[in-house]
Amino acid sequence: MLFLNMLQNTIACLLFLSIFNPAANDEPFQEIKLNGAAQGTTWHILYYAADSAVQKMQVDSILTRLDSSLSVYKSYSLISRFNDSKSGYHADVHLQAVVKKAIEAWRASNGLFDITIQPLVQAWGFSAKPVKKYPNKKQVRKLLKCIGTDKIKLEADFLSKEKSCIAIDVDGIAQGYSVDVLASFLESRGINNYLVEIGGEIRIRGLKQPAQQKMKIGIEAPGDYTIESPVVQKIISISEGAVTTSGNYRKFHESRGKRFSHTIDPRTGYPTENNLISVTVFAKDAITADAYDNVLMAMGLEKALPFTEAHPEIAAYFIYKDTDGNIRDTASSRFIPFFEE
Repeated sequence: MLFLNMLQNTIACLLFLSIFNPAANDEPFQEIKLNGAAQGTTWHILYYAADSAVQKMQVDSILTRLDSSLSVYKSYSLISRFNDSKSGYHADVHLQAVVKKAIEAWRASNGLFDITIQPLVQAWGFSAKPVKKYPNKKQVRKLLKCIGTDKIKLEADFLSKEKSCIAIDVDGIAQGYSVDVLASFLESRGINNYLVEIGGEIRIRGLKQPAQQKMKIGIEAPGDYTIESPVVQKIISISEGAVTTSGNYRKFHESRGKRFSHTIDPRTGYPTENNLISVTVFAKDAITADAYDNVLMAMGLEKALPFTEAHPEIAAYFIYKDTDGNIRDTASSRFIPFFEE
């Protein structure tokens, strides 16, 4: 059984070990690695180039600008200003791009993906502010009146909302978008063989140099081991595209002996309860993969697998518990070719 942990930098370290293959001194390509911390996690970049076309300070600058737009943890960010406003706020290119993708995913998922879920995310203690008590039924019903992507509208550069209580949280899509922004920056510098990773959200293009081999991603197995010593039980290989995951294996709360997921159903106002442990999604870009790993996680396996098969833009790998409580796994038909024998 396998598990890709999107939040732990340990998997990133294993990932880079799995693709480590330094270019020979007489080759035109150098293998260049950059890493740092941002968005409450770590980031890593590996690329092949004749020289250091991209440097750490440039990456840090891009990530800082993204935080100034998309982070609910920054009081000065555009998203925080929108949330604090009565009727809306101006959106930069980053917030516009994320909102447009969020609306697309909301429509495709019949409302399961909903960035206006922030009041519920906050109420259940999965946002910037800790909570002492979880909401009761009356409080949940009240909060649901402020939920719904149909209650926001993006016109030109202005993002408006119907009610002042509406607030958005793009944590379920922002890291994927950030990965895409960094990938685009690398390509603008003429880099066509690279791997970009933020908190386990990954985008790859090209091959290892000079071996001309596909990049490899280690998938972590769930079990009783330390974060410092995770176990990689399976490897996938891709030459272009993005891989992200959503899971409740580590990101959860417990109350009165009951564990509940950070994935909130915007239709009910409560954390989702189904047999899925994690969902790993492949798509052409990380923003798409990041959006749909949340959608599939909320659906549960019975609905998520046929949904994936019906959407050719994605492929997915599922870890779940069967009716006897055993951990099992399965994959959509388009994901199976990525596994190494």
